[in-house]
Amino acid sequence: MTDSALRELADDPSSRKRFFKMMGGAGAVSAFSVFLAACGDDDDDTASTSTPAAGGKTTEEDGVKGDLEILNYALTLEFLEARFYKQVIESGIVKDPKVGKIATKFGMTEQEHVDALKATITKLGGTPVAAPETKFEETIDKGLMAVLDAAADVENLGAAAYLGQAGNIKNKEVLAAALAIHSVEARHAAALNQLLGRGFGGKGGLSGTLPDGAFAKGMDMESVLAAVKPFLA
Repeated sequence: MTDSALRELADDPSSRKRFFKMMGGAGAVSAFSVFLAACGDDDDDTASTSTPAAGGKTTEEDGVKGDLEILNYALTLEFLEARFYKQVIESGIVKDPKVGKIATKFGMTEQEHVDALKATITKLGGTPVAAPETKFEETIDKGLMAVLDAAADVENLGAAAYLGQAGNIKNKEVLAAALAIHSVEARHAAALNQLLGRGFGGKGGLSGTLPDGAFAKGMDMESVLAAVKPFLA
């Protein structure tokens, strides 16, 4: 986590105090602790997305480039989630008003994530990626349980994706945004896991993303993208 925002916050009490105040206090402390524990203290970060400049130092330009890559990666996932809920609602497959309300609320939230990420990317001088072409029709055609299973998979992946990039983020504002979205994705996942009666442990590409200990486990970019590939046209 060399030169990352997470490392700076871990090492600098005054910076950490300002960060927690910005994030809203106790809840942020808890989420930050999960991020720090999950990322560990390993400086040999093979998942980093920014390239160090000559001399081994990461320049501000490198940091912005790396953060933009992470933000566009997150935006791709949020596009996927928002589109999924939109198609599910439009399909009329959800008959239970309570489940329909959850799907509508989750879809609105994912669209808010899309809007926030696009604004952040633009603010940093980057260009938001285009929404990917998706193919959810096969899942929807299989019925409501298949839809709920897919929703849980995607939400669990979303939470693990944000956690997996925490140690690579250089900008504290970007880290704050990632932490806030990670928390919501995790709660979405928990609600869907409970609705489905899922146990602990995860399965396949989701191994380790469901609660199986005191600290969640992140997933790297390659693993997450491979897991969502079936939903991409």
